[in-house]
Amino acid sequence: MDDEFRPVLGEAAALAGRWLDGVRDGAIPPTADVESVKDALGRRLPGHGPAATDVLTHLASAVEPGLIRMHSPRFHGWVIGGAQPVALGADWLVAAWDQNSALRSVTPGVVAAEELAAEWLLDLLGLPGGAEVGFVTGATVANLVGLICGRDESLRRAGWDARTDGLAGGPRVRFLVGAERHGSVDSAAVLAGLGAGRPVAADDQGRMRVDALREALADGDGPAVVALQAGNVHSGAFDPLADAIEVAHAAGAWVHIDGAFGLWAAAAPGLRHLTEGMAAADSWATDAHKTLNVPYDSGVAVVADPGVLHASLAQHAAYLAAYAGASDPEDRVPELSRRARGVPVYAALAQLGRAGVAGLVQGLADAATAIADGLAGIPGAHVLNDVVYTQVCATFGDDERTRRVGEALRAGGVALASPSAWHGRAVLRFSVSNWLTDAAEAARTVQAVREAVAVTA
Repeated sequence: MDDEFRPVLGEAAALAGRWLDGVRDGAIPPTADVESVKDALGRRLPGHGPAATDVLTHLASAVEPGLIRMHSPRFHGWVIGGAQPVALGADWLVAAWDQNSALRSVTPGVVAAEELAAEWLLDLLGLPGGAEVGFVTGATVANLVGLICGRDESLRRAGWDARTDGLAGGPRVRFLVGAERHGSVDSAAVLAGLGAGRPVAADDQGRMRVDALREALADGDGPAVVALQAGNVHSGAFDPLADAIEVAHAAGAWVHIDGAFGLWAAAAPGLRHLTEGMAAADSWATDAHKTLNVPYDSGVAVVADPGVLHASLAQHAAYLAAYAGASDPEDRVPELSRRARGVPVYAALAQLGRAGVAGLVQGLADAATAIADGLAGIPGAHVLNDVVYTQVCATFGDDERTRRVGEALRAGGVALASPSAWHGRAVLRFSVSNWLTDAAEAARTVQAVREAVAVTA
């Protein structure tokens, strides 16, 4: 160990520490593009490589100019959290342990941590205790798991076994989505063979209209899957989950909820009303890296009926020793080979506890409100959405001016928001997802915007 791993891991820790020293105050945008980083790395594969520590040192010096500080408390570009220290440390342990967490009997240590994390998640989010949780790469695959289960179960009820017979020749599954769903739902639907969904009209905050859903379901028959949304990426708004689920179930549809960042509202008493009724759905998707602030590769797929989940995803082979009396991780996700990605989730939950998770989620929403209030005091700025959760969308005059403010904000390097378009207008979208974003950091973001507005006057 001393001669092989310790010097390399020590160098990696030192380099990581140097990078993390800039979390709060380092400039956010990258300063190098892809081609210049390739040049710095060296484009030709060497005949004989240098020492491992030299490779890491060179890698860090070449790559860091091309990195964006997504972990900054003033990075609001996308719904991207910054890894909490305990979750980052656990992620390093996962890499060092190097366990394939597919089978309970083979890697009981990491499976135990993942199963506890799953139980705690169900409890915190108010989801059915009998549901099963699969840890996947991200929200897109979590949505895929839910939609595959919905597809298969809907077809099964109609007398068709998709796992045995495939989709060709079977009944068509109607797929209904909100007009303002996230693109990951569309991607997952294509992979699941559902094709482009039928958009259901939404209100001015992006919430699916229940009357429109009722009409869409009545316009046809046969198997159906409905995808609802907990947390619109522009407004942060939640579909009227309780009423929409009731209408969908009355029509015999499977209900999936895309809650990539919004499901976590259920863990905060002051925000729980946003998710009222969501426990009656059939499947849910979220991403722990967004709101819980664990490293990437932390999607969470939840299915209420374990039998449906296993029927769609479980793998079987003579050499895979199934664990008697309980399902294996391989029964819940599309992968057989995967790292123990649920362990950092366990670590974050274990350190935060119930009160800490509630405080984290509420703190993000409070910071979004503070940013919105601060922007309202800047001449020419206008917040377009009702700020109910962690998203703020603002304009700064006409579309051209709004874009110029965004460019000036990025050039300043202190804070970053993502340029987008909502309701036919150019907007700057501020997503608050980082555990370090408190009132002081929100104020720094507002000041950076104020300065960007000034230089574009």
